[in-house]
Amino acid sequence: MTTALAHTWYVTQRYSRTAIRQPIWVLSALLQPIIWLVLFGALFKRIVEIPGFGGGSYIGFLTPAIVVMTAMFSAGLCGMTVLADLDTGVIDRMLVSPVRRGAILGGLLVEQAAVVFVQCGIILVLGLVLGARYSGGPLGALVLLVAATALGVGIAGLSNAVALTTRRRESVIGVVQLLLMPLTYLSSAFMKLELVPGWIRDIARVNPVNWAVSGGREALAGNPQWGHVFLNVGLTVAFAVVTTLLGTAAFGAYRRSV
Repeated sequence: MTTALAHTWYVTQRYSRTAIRQPIWVLSALLQPIIWLVLFGALFKRIVEIPGFGGGSYIGFLTPAIVVMTAMFSAGLCGMTVLADLDTGVIDRMLVSPVRRGAILGGLLVEQAAVVFVQCGIILVLGLVLGARYSGGPLGALVLLVAATALGVGIAGLSNAVALTTRRRESVIGVVQLLLMPLTYLSSAFMKLELVPGWIRDIARVNPVNWAVSGGREALAGNPQWGHVFLNVGLTVAFAVVTTLLGTAAFGAYRRSV
C-alpha cells in the first residue's frame, strides 16, 4: 500500500510539473466559466421573481452551478492527456518500469482533482465578488468544492475510459460535447427543479451533475439539510468511483493489447 501511494505521488508530481510549467492552460479553462457567471448572472437575474422560485439573489443561486460546470469541462478532456502520453510512448515506458499500474492513471486523476479544486475555488471567490453570499460559511464552501471535485474526477475517469477504448481524440471530444452540456441543462443548474417539466425532474434524479449542484448548493444554505447534502455528495463520489473503475478496466484492456 505504501509503495502504491508513493508511486501515485510520483506520477502526480510529473503531471503537476507540466501544469505549473504551462499555467496558461489551467487559467484558460476558467475563461468560459467566468463568462457564464458574469453574463448569465446579469441576463437572468430577474428569474428569482418568477412565482415559486423563492426570491433571493440569482448570482447566489447560479454560482454553485458554475463551480460544478468548471469542474466538468476542465476534467472532460483529461483523456486527451492519456492519448498524448500514448502517442509519445510515455505510458509504454511506464509499463516496463517498476511503477505500480494503478498509479499511472491514479496519479493523473489526483493531479486533475487538485487542478479542479483550485479552479473551482477561484470561481467561488469570483461569485462572492459579484454579489453571491454563502450563508453556509467555509464549511458549506468546502462541501461544494468537494462535490465539484468528485464530479470532476468522475468525468475525468469517463474521459480516460473513452480515450483508452477508442484511442482517438475525436471520440473523446465527441463524447464530452455529447454528454456535458445536456447533463448541465437536465439539472437544477440554472432553474429550480420545481419549475421545470416533469421529465427533466425525472432525469435530474439520476444525473450526477444535479447531485453535485444540489448537494453543494444546499451546503451553502443558511440552514442546510445535511441528509440531503450527504446523499447527493455521496452519490457524486460513488459516480467518481464507478468511472474510475471503468477507466482502470479500459487501461487493463490496453495493457493486454500491447
